[in-house]
Amino acid sequence: MLKIVDYYFAPNSPWTYLGHQRFVDLIMGHQAAMNLKPVDFGKVFAVSGGLPLAKRAPQRQAYRLMELKRWRDVLDVPLNIQPKFFPVNPDLAALVIIAAGENKSGVGPSLAYDLMRAVWAEERDIADVQTVAGIIKAKGLPEDELLAAAQSPATRAAYEALTKEAMDRGVFGAPTYAFRDELFWGQDRLDFLDRALAAS
Repeated sequence: MLKIVDYYFAPNSPWTYLGHQRFVDLIMGHQAAMNLKPVDFGKVFAVSGGLPLAKRAPQRQAYRLMELKRWRDVLDVPLNIQPKFFPVNPDLAALVIIAAGENKSGVGPSLAYDLMRAVWAEERDIADVQTVAGIIKAKGLPEDELLAAAQSPATRAAYEALTKEAMDRGVFGAPTYAFRDELFWGQDRLDFLDRALAAS
C-alpha cells in the first residue's frame, strides 16, 4: 500500500523552509508520496491560539531568532534570520503552488522550495507578482497561465478548503506532516515521521 503524507505548510514559514528538502528526501527514501497542502495560517492561528510574530512577547521573538540561527547552522542551510521581505503575505505563493499541482507538472515540491528560498535566502518578495512570475519561469512553467490559474475562483476555493481541512484535523502550526491519523508538527519532528513511515 502506498504511504501518503499530507503536508500542511506556509510558503513564508522559515521552519517549513528549513525542513522542506529533508522532508522531500524522506518521502523519496520511503518510496512514499506527499500531498502538498498550502494553508492560510492566519486563519488557523485565529482558532488555535497562535499569534502572528509581531504580536508575540519580546522574549518569544528573541528566542525564535536564536533557534533559527541554531537550525540554520546545524543544517547548513542558507537562511537570513531577519530577511528584507518578512513578514510577507504568503497568499500569492500558496495559490501558485496549488495551481501548479493542478497543472500536473510534477514540480510542485521544487517550486514550493524555490518560493521559500526566495524569502529566506535571496531577499525577494513573494507577494510581488513579477517576482513570483520570475520564479515560475525559471522552473520552465508558463508564468502567465499559472498566475491566471492561481487567481481563479477555483484555486482560491481550494486554498480555503485546505485551510478548513487543516483546522478540522487539528493542525495549528507550520509545517505539519500528517500520516494516517497522526500529526507531526515542526521540522524538528521529521525523525518521528521517519520512524512512523518505517514501521508502517
